[in-house]
Amino acid sequence: MPHDGVLLIAFGGPTPGGCNRIQANGDPCAGPEHGRACPEGCATEAHCFVQGILGKSPARAGRVDEVAKHYHAIGGYSPFNELTFRQGRNLMLALRKLGKPLPVLSGMRHWGPSLKDVIRMLSEKGHRKMIGIIMAPHQSKVSWDWYLSTVDEAVKGLPENARIQFDYLEPWWKDAGFVKAVAEVIRGDLAKWPEARAREAKIIFSAHSIPSAIAKAGPYSAQFEETATLVAKELNWKNWSVAYQSSASDASQPWTSPDINDAIREAKKAGVADVLVSPIGFLVDHVEVLYDLDVEAKKTAAECGVGYVRSGTVGSHERFIGMLAERVVARC
Repeated sequence: MPHDGVLLIAFGGPTPGGCNRIQANGDPCAGPEHGRACPEGCATEAHCFVQGILGKSPARAGRVDEVAKHYHAIGGYSPFNELTFRQGRNLMLALRKLGKPLPVLSGMRHWGPSLKDVIRMLSEKGHRKMIGIIMAPHQSKVSWDWYLSTVDEAVKGLPENARIQFDYLEPWWKDAGFVKAVAEVIRGDLAKWPEARAREAKIIFSAHSIPSAIAKAGPYSAQFEETATLVAKELNWKNWSVAYQSSASDASQPWTSPDINDAIREAKKAGVADVLVSPIGFLVDHVEVLYDLDVEAKKTAAECGVGYVRSGTVGSHERFIGMLAERVVARC
């Protein structure tokens, strides 16, 4: 049976129009219709979204409020969903050019359109064998395994004679298409400084911090560091390091380090005048990039007297989308 479509499997972010967060069973909080008010009375979409991820425990209420305020600081919502949809549209165009005119849809784990709803809709339309693409470059329990289990649960909820078989693309953390795309984005952002100044800058590659115990049990950190090594080699860049960001402020256990803010301070102590932060652990802009880097890390750099540029995410870069398209064709 040939593959009949592609599904981008992503995290999700709050969008305007009312509660649309995803509950533990995969259903939207307020039902399948987008735009209904949250039945639990969450003040904003951002608060509803964050509570859907962190839970309702009073012990985490402070962290829920903290992260919701980060969203409010960048306008109350996230561009994550629309940027993921854009990746899907560009991937569909790239596939057509390669002679594979497959539909490409997106499903979110924590907001609408939910993976459960999208998979149900695809099944009702007759899809039975699809390519799944997990929209995260590095593997861990929280960045890959949970996506796989969410899709698996959604498929098991379908009638047995209408279930979809998903074949997944292998992770691409060291694929030349991804590495070269990131390097090209960085080159463009280094050009914001005069050439001589740019050559003296330190590049700090960042990825989302995760609990150290989870990192030790999987390949996440090793893959992240290998991506950074390959991008630095592509750039022929000597002065670089890796750092983690966005760790939970209320964590009761260690998370991967060094923190990006500490890395900036250490760069200052080492005599570095300028840093460029490249968020290679993130494919598109969302709160971890637009607040944790564009607000908090930028503030840390200013306090240290260090020049600061945040490099762009890879997004819909032609090389990156082309790499995904080639992998889909090869998988088919």
